[in-house]
Amino acid sequence: MSPLVRQFRDFFVSLKLTVWLLGLSIILIFWATLAQVKIGIWGVQEKFFHTLFVLETIPGTAIPVPVFPGGYFLGGLLLLNLVAAHIYRFRLDWKKAGIQLTHLGIILLLVGELITSLRQVESNMRLEEGGTMHYSESYRNNELAILDTTNPEFNEVVAIPEAVLSDGGSLQHPKLPFQIRIRDYHPNAALQMRDQVPGAAPALATAGIGPRVAVAPLRLPYKQDERNAPAAHIEFVGPEGTLGTWLVSPLLSAPQKFDYAGRTWELTLRFKRYYHPFAITLLDFAHDKYPGTEIPKNFSSRIRLKTDDGRGDREVLIYMNNPLRHAGLTFYQASFEKGDTVSILQVVRNPGWVLPYVSCVMMGLGLLVQFGIHLFGFVRKRSAT
Repeated sequence: MSPLVRQFRDFFVSLKLTVWLLGLSIILIFWATLAQVKIGIWGVQEKFFHTLFVLETIPGTAIPVPVFPGGYFLGGLLLLNLVAAHIYRFRLDWKKAGIQLTHLGIILLLVGELITSLRQVESNMRLEEGGTMHYSESYRNNELAILDTTNPEFNEVVAIPEAVLSDGGSLQHPKLPFQIRIRDYHPNAALQMRDQVPGAAPALATAGIGPRVAVAPLRLPYKQDERNAPAAHIEFVGPEGTLGTWLVSPLLSAPQKFDYAGRTWELTLRFKRYYHPFAITLLDFAHDKYPGTEIPKNFSSRIRLKTDDGRGDREVLIYMNNPLRHAGLTFYQASFEKGDTVSILQVVRNPGWVLPYVSCVMMGLGLLVQFGIHLFGFVRKRSAT
């Protein structure tokens, strides 16, 4: 083995590397905890943990520079260090079975966290008593939806992710008879009627409600209880020329309609939807309180779940610490609205949800086995003495 290869191997199996990574992780967590006061939990996850490096801008500029290793970098290097050390240092020996099992549990825990951070999808389902929903909505992500509502039996929907809008430019979807041009985009904005804003800039929109509305860009919210409300001006262009420019935003509650090419269209910027092969109907929502007080005791939703294929039709009670698991999704009782007739369920898709439980069992069992091996050896030596 060449000296260079040996140095490379020794670096990744080194216990010093493990200690350094754990120390840097503690600093990262402490820094992120302090930053959470200002930028909230979403901002902390994106800036500190779901990234290779923590970026800060140079004062007076918008140029980002890496200043500290991020969660992906530290976690990935720690995972590589554990796997390399386990392969190189440990041999199959029943006396070390507990340590090996514990290390495998730690490795599985890191893999599970990586899968969760990359693949987990969270959304909400807002249900009124007696109402039925086939989809859930993202809490943070948005999409531009263009609907062909000509057929009374169904709508043909073209959904464009918000990331495409932020890139600007133009695009042509094969299902649309016109081209889409993004004239401008604001990741968060406030809307106000133009006659209430003296000296407002000229309207960019020429169709729909846009000419009567003024757009004011805002900072991006990062707190867990805040949502961003993006706004964009979208121009449609057909073979004969422009069809008009529309203002779109989730703050505009009603879709905007127009006719073109013998068809009726609707346009809206809404929270991203995740359609499911089943329907959920809220039968009853209960908000229990402790007698004589306004202190919440329990929230529960009695729902009916009916699959589209007709094979499943059942009633389920969802309440705190008792979620519903179905089709790879987990439904939690998350919130409700005033009047106790509207329930909000949190819908989570996490392919790696079982891995943390398995890894904790493996680590606990490994520590127990290793302790038992040493205890048995100690008792045997004492008995011999």
